[in-house]
Amino acid sequence: MQQNIESIGNLERRLDLSVPNAEVAAEVAQRLARLARESNMPGFRRGKVPVKMIAQAHGAQVQAEVLNDKVSTLLARALEQNKLRLAGQPQIESKADGDTAYQNFRATFEVYPEVGVVDVAQLVVQRAVCPVGPEEVEKTIEVMRRQRGAFAPATRGAHDGDRVKVDFRGTIDGDSFDGGSASGYSFELGRGRMLPEFEDAVRGAVAGSTRRFPLRFPDDYHGAAVAGKTAQFEITVQSVEERILPPLDQEFARSVGITDGSLDVLRAEVRSNVEREVAARLRTRTRDRVMEALVGAARFDLPKTLVTAEQDRLWHLAQAEIAARGATQAPPDAAVFAAAAERRVRLSLVVGELVRSQGLQARPDQVRKAIEAVARGYEKPAEVMQWYMGNRERLDEVEAAVVEDNVVDWVLQRAQVSDHAVVFDELMDSAKGW
Repeated sequence: MQQNIESIGNLERRLDLSVPNAEVAAEVAQRLARLARESNMPGFRRGKVPVKMIAQAHGAQVQAEVLNDKVSTLLARALEQNKLRLAGQPQIESKADGDTAYQNFRATFEVYPEVGVVDVAQLVVQRAVCPVGPEEVEKTIEVMRRQRGAFAPATRGAHDGDRVKVDFRGTIDGDSFDGGSASGYSFELGRGRMLPEFEDAVRGAVAGSTRRFPLRFPDDYHGAAVAGKTAQFEITVQSVEERILPPLDQEFARSVGITDGSLDVLRAEVRSNVEREVAARLRTRTRDRVMEALVGAARFDLPKTLVTAEQDRLWHLAQAEIAARGATQAPPDAAVFAAAAERRVRLSLVVGELVRSQGLQARPDQVRKAIEAVARGYEKPAEVMQWYMGNRERLDEVEAAVVEDNVVDWVLQRAQVSDHAVVFDELMDSAKGW
């Protein structure tokens, strides 16, 4: 008989369940008898423990397990009959009733929404593009030279790219503050490690010089105690060092793995690597645009239980990250992650529906091809292949990535797509040394 599930909200449902006491008693007796056959107890041989003693020791626990199983089975059957999917964990409460032949419960729960069909043809998506040519190859080689450069003392004023060592002290209203002073502090000028006003004060300074300047901390500065306030700083430059790049010659080529020292081979390998890296980064950007478009087009209610669970997950990730950095500040309130949690749940539901309805699951050949693409970037591809193929968790990660790619490709074939040129330096973040 189909059980009537009561709607008490957009996705909230309620269902009354009745479990016959006779069924519970029979199942409890069977489980206790089986437990007696399998139990060891001092003074008795295995399988010879009296059921009465097993009942005294485990009866309450077995009774609770049987009731839980019975209620879960009834709820699952009702959901199946009504073609509903349970979202999160239901709340089960005992319900008083005069009929002693039954134990009655009330289940309150949420169900998954009807996601429906996203009109992909109406989606507007920008596809990121960035060509790789000789200029991009030379920029990459320049970064490689910078990474292998050495620093030497400079007698001139400091400029971007130099490594400087400074002593500094800051005060606010004449008082020192946490993090406002240091001795022998080194950083590379122009990399954005320090606030712009601080770097501006160091530019042009020579070793041994002292400068004073005001610095206003941004309103959203991570140090809440000084955010939005203006400090007075005094800095003394201990040293200025300029980066000396190695010459671009055969020796340099050999130092980066080109056996015969050929610069042409070096440029060819760099181009291949850069093309692969650029393709991956462009793919990520385009994927993000596709997912944003899908989220924007998805119109349905979200189960609160799923959003809360995702919110808690994001909070615990933030807490773990803070602990991993060795920081001592308290993690943000879980409410901070509410919008992100809603977006992630909505995206998961709409992508899941697309995968199911359009058959976009990862095929074994796609998974293998994806692993082979990763393995080609290593010296021993066969070992990398084995590392992935021999671990279910790693395979699951690759399969998830392939599914995302399938969804992105499917959307791009049907949406209104325009190409968006991305500047190479911005894509590769070369100002930070990628």
